[in-house]
Parts: sequence; structure tokens; C-alpha cells
Amino acid sequence: MSAVDIGESRAVVTGAASGLGREICLGLLAEGAAVAALDKDAAGLARLLADSDGALTTYQVDVSRQDEVSDAVSRAVDDLGYVDLLVNSAGIYRDGLVVKPLDDDYVTMPLAQWRTVVDVDLTGTFLVSREVAVRMVRGGVRGVIVTISSVSRAGNAGQGNYAAAKAGVVAFTRSLALELAEHGIRAAAIAPGFIDTPILAAMDPRRLDEHVTRVPLRRLGTPREIFAGVRFVAECGYFTGRCLEIDGGYALDS
Repeated sequence: MSAVDIGESRAVVTGAASGLGREICLGLLAEGAAVAALDKDAAGLARLLADSDGALTTYQVDVSRQDEVSDAVSRAVDDLGYVDLLVNSAGIYRDGLVVKPLDDDYVTMPLAQWRTVVDVDLTGTFLVSREVAVRMVRGGVRGVIVTISSVSRAGNAGQGNYAAAKAGVVAFTRSLALELAEHGIRAAAIAPGFIDTPILAAMDPRRLDEHVTRVPLRRLGTPREIFAGVRFVAECGYFTGRCLEIDGGYALDS
């Protein structure tokens, strides 16, 4: 299996309107890649397009909806000519306890809260990967699929839905790697720890500080460090089926 040169790549990135997806898009563009940015957030895509000086193409799509994914990927591949790098970065969280005490009773996580996260984080990864992979195979493209997981995949109180989805994408990645190897296509996951993105702004500062104290490097990671992981996975042709942890050592004690 061959490496993918980041600077020469033709990439599809999901979750591109904000957070890590946005930074990955901008990092790829800075290296010279051609980029198709996918997201549900039209306003966020418009900001990304403006900040990139129109250097990429954008596609509004809900990754949990099969028809929208098929259409968006088809258009992106047509516009790019082919795709040799997919970065699945689309993800949401809707935290909550499975069972929570309330007054003299208990409330449970609604099924809709569970499904919303799994539909985007896990099913969305499947749908986009499937549509890109079949086009890679048909076109004889020796590419790579990179999916953003999380250190929470090991399990985290209050994140049962998110942890299950992020563990699922790692298992799915291993399956993809085994299935697609004969076609010269690699698949790998990246598990970020606590990264300095806008998503952390919604987190209780005290809880965030507690997590940072568990990081041996005693700091948050940066989006550029996650992009460095994407670069490594893309350009190391002997790396497949594994999950690369970029967490400052957070998971070492688990």
C-alpha cells in the first residue's frame, strides 16, 4: 500500500465547518491539497470558504442521512476528479447519565439522545466511508480513510452514547482496514485527548481543569497537533488498522 502525499492529495473532510474539521481543512489547504468540505452547518461552511479565500469547495450535508451523503460525495468526487484522502471528523456530543437521580425518583437517557449521537458519530462515519471507499475501489485509487475517534472511547461517565460511538468507529476502522487492504486502501483512526477548540468553551472549567491535571504533559493539545497525526497516517504507507492516540499521555493510566 502506498502513502498519500498530503500536498498532492484530493481530500474530503467531514465536520468541516468548525473545530478539528475546520482546522484540518485549513491545514490541508496550506500544504497544497485540493479539499472538499462537508458539513450540515451552512453558515460555518460559508465562514470557512471566506477564510480560505475560496480555495476549497463546500457541500452542505447531514452525514447521518444516506441520500444526502451519497449525493454530496458523488458531487465532491466529480469536482475533485478523484479522492485519495477522507477525514471523518463530523461528530457531536449530547452528554447525560444513563440513569440520573432526580428528587425522589430517577430519570433515564432518552432514546433520541442516544440515537442522535450514534447516528452522526458512528453511522455518519459508515455512510461517508462507504461512499468514498467504493469510489476509490472503482477508480483504482490507493487512498486512506482517517476517522477521528476520542480518548472517551474507553468509557466515560456521562458520555455513554458518545463513548460507544467513538469506540465503534475504531472497530469499524479495523474492519475497513482488513477489507480494503487488497485494494491498496488503508484505514486508521486518531483518538484526540482534550484539544483547544471552541467545543471546550461549553465545558465546566473546573471539570476541564480536573482532566488537564490527569494529562502528563499538563496542557491541552492543539488542532495543529491533530493535523500532524492526520499527516502521519496519510504519509506512512505502512500504517493501517490502528488507532493513533494524541492525548498528551492522558490514557496511560487507564
